[in-house]
Amino acid sequence: MTTRERFRKVMQGDSGVDRSPVFEWAIWWDKTLEGWMAEGMPKPADDLALLDYFHLDHMAQLWFNHYSPRCPKPEANGFIIRDEADYDRVRPLLLPDDAVEQMRPKIEVIRDEHARGDAVVWYTVNGFFWFPRELFGDEANLYSFYDQPRLRHRICEDLITWQLKVIHELGGILHADFMTIAEDMSYNLGPMISKDMFDEFMLPYYKRLIPEIKKYGTKVFVDSDGDVSMMLDWFIGAGVDGILPLERQAGIDLVKLRERYPGFMFIGGFDKMCLFKGKEAIRREVERLLPVIRSGRYIIGMDHQTPPGTTLENYRYYLSVLREVSAQACKDC
Repeated sequence: MTTRERFRKVMQGDSGVDRSPVFEWAIWWDKTLEGWMAEGMPKPADDLALLDYFHLDHMAQLWFNHYSPRCPKPEANGFIIRDEADYDRVRPLLLPDDAVEQMRPKIEVIRDEHARGDAVVWYTVNGFFWFPRELFGDEANLYSFYDQPRLRHRICEDLITWQLKVIHELGGILHADFMTIAEDMSYNLGPMISKDMFDEFMLPYYKRLIPEIKKYGTKVFVDSDGDVSMMLDWFIGAGVDGILPLERQAGIDLVKLRERYPGFMFIGGFDKMCLFKGKEAIRREVERLLPVIRSGRYIIGMDHQTPPGTTLENYRYYLSVLREVSAQACKDC
């Protein structure tokens, strides 16, 4: 059974799979890798070599560039634009026409392996909360729903036009297994906007975007940190298939979420802080998630990137427990 077959079967809730894929969906921080190299890990040639070093299933992410090199960086207080005049000025430097071509070298590296079924490929586009936030800055982004609604819709209209171009260009090269709309619109007490705001400023664009993505057989995930539990119904109504990374420190209880949403897809959910607490804590955390693994439509992984300070020994143990429990969960089904 190939890696892509395992991924598809698990995400369909098909019990006829030998084991769940063991992925590192969020590539490691540079500081994490520096710590491991100080412990004796050889310097990897590239990301795929690192996956092989840890005997992980192959996965590659394509995060398309939304800015030209000449686009100004955020000011000290965190904004690129303040008003429509600023947006007019920087618009030619946003959403490059050659975003897929820029990603061509990485696509070519993984393309044959993906075609054979030996690698899962996913891509990311910035969403209708995330992209305006990068332009306005955190605080002004939230005010913009009230103060500059016309500009906000204009930004999102430009964004979706570009997104559709990217999706269809990529679809002519390969059909990704899943994708993420990057949003980060929650914190540890829930969403940063109301359902009414979502319905007015985000849902219309989701309704146009998601059907085009699904034409290529690609599953649609939202990427949002924080407590996303209040928003799952919003996303399901928009046509979203799943969500990641499901941060435990934000209060996410994935076992309860699975009970509420038996058909929804999840990736992540493992409390990364357990990596600092030793092997017993790591095993307890994986076993806490065992009912969700058994339920299908879930691939266990970090609830964000593996944090710096994680020892190489603890990380290897984490992977060994994932392999053991994931295989056993499939046998139990």
